[in-house]
Amino acid sequence: MKKSFLSLALTLFICLQSFAQTTDVDLKALDAYFEKMTKDWDVPSMSIGIVKDGELVFAKGYGVKEVGRKGAPDKNTLYAIASNSKAFTATIIAQLVEEGKLDWNGKVKDYYPEFELYDPWVTAHTTIRDILSHRVGLGTFSGDVIWYKSDFTNEEILARIKNIPPSFDFRAGYGYSNLMYITAGEVIRNVTGKSWSENVKERILMPLGMDRTITGPSALESVGNYATPHARNDEKNIPIVWEDWEEIGALGGLISSVEDLSKWMITNMNHGVSGSDTLFNASSRNLMWTPHNNFVVDHTKTNDFGRHFSGYGLGWGISDYHNNLRIGHTGGYDGMLTAFNMLPNQKLGVIVLTNGMKSPMMAATYYALDQFLGINGPDWSERYLNAMGATEEDPRITERKAKRVKGTKPSLDLNKYAGTYKANIYGDIKVTLENGELRLNFPNAKALSATLKHWHYDVWEIDWDIEHAWFSFGTVQFNMDNNLMIERMTFDVPNDDIFFDELIPIRVD
Repeated sequence: MKKSFLSLALTLFICLQSFAQTTDVDLKALDAYFEKMTKDWDVPSMSIGIVKDGELVFAKGYGVKEVGRKGAPDKNTLYAIASNSKAFTATIIAQLVEEGKLDWNGKVKDYYPEFELYDPWVTAHTTIRDILSHRVGLGTFSGDVIWYKSDFTNEEILARIKNIPPSFDFRAGYGYSNLMYITAGEVIRNVTGKSWSENVKERILMPLGMDRTITGPSALESVGNYATPHARNDEKNIPIVWEDWEEIGALGGLISSVEDLSKWMITNMNHGVSGSDTLFNASSRNLMWTPHNNFVVDHTKTNDFGRHFSGYGLGWGISDYHNNLRIGHTGGYDGMLTAFNMLPNQKLGVIVLTNGMKSPMMAATYYALDQFLGINGPDWSERYLNAMGATEEDPRITERKAKRVKGTKPSLDLNKYAGTYKANIYGDIKVTLENGELRLNFPNAKALSATLKHWHYDVWEIDWDIEHAWFSFGTVQFNMDNNLMIERMTFDVPNDDIFFDELIPIRVD
């Protein structure tokens, strides 16, 4: 009896200590800061969750789920988490390694025979760890124009990557490659006989009780309580449609909430253990949290984070934050930006989900971490807003608009521009003449259809049929030989994510 009383007293003391640590942070002040941040940034909505000592100690939503409609988000509101899904993909791979079905150093081609990169030797030597740590030689986001809004299957997408030139030597640099995570998804399919979606549900979502997390927007109406993605143009938030990423889910297909993601966060900070269930073992955790690709940190001067190292592991970004290991990732989906960050030794983590392209996700993250660490850091929201400047327009677009030469005419009759053009890494792109206007059509990505409006000389502005999140203004030039015969098109769509200039379509008819 005495022993039981002492045990109870000890347990109560520990709980009170934990509660005291949490309540050292003024959660009401934090709440007010996030409320103001949402308004200052003009982001439609933001849902924030903070995990401390194995509990979700703060969870709240701000703003509205869709501009022009009533309805505030909460801890169960769904957002696309995009590339935060990559850690789930790496974890499934880890589980398969533990089951003896994969080897971290196994050759990708042994598990996915169709795999082919820009060089036969590189193709033969690329390992599972290589594709998960972005070190195969492809440039950051290179080739994303292949899958973006397309109806290509994963097999059709991956059949095209051999035509993408490298940006650096094999294992000699960092190039964030969504295509390699599509590859990882196909490795998982070949090894298990099930899709990535089926695997993530059975192996992670169901065991953790992430009951509201889904792998595609087709289920949104049935589960309810979801945010709407928004593009941003002329400093206004514009609701846009949900894009279906289920086919390419291994690179970023999950749609989740603060509540569900807190379960994933707690399990990761508990090194793969959830209750009495072990999702993955310590050796897997250690390898995924080991830098495989290192970034240069300037050691000649101080930085805001007390950072000494930074790199990428397997599905996770890794660095230090004021002498604490930081593990995290961000996610970018059409109209939604999200961040997931943990300080495992502090058992502290922050989840930020937003549904706009002007997002304070990192400002919110750093401010929350500083408050719980007792750091008197800067006003991150104010600093980042000031850094953005007075105008939101991409300076590259402003520059191009200023260089327009007015009063010019096309070299040829409009019907001469119509035809089929073929891009080596993509396939057919068509230009048609309809009702006196040129139309741009991507047969495998109908959402990229546009009207071409004369800009100057043989350059045409791309007037997209629908609003896009990652890009707006763009032009296409028709390049001719000495006899004024059109040979190819050259795209110029200034943005940092979808590189149309990689296409270089050659005329084929």
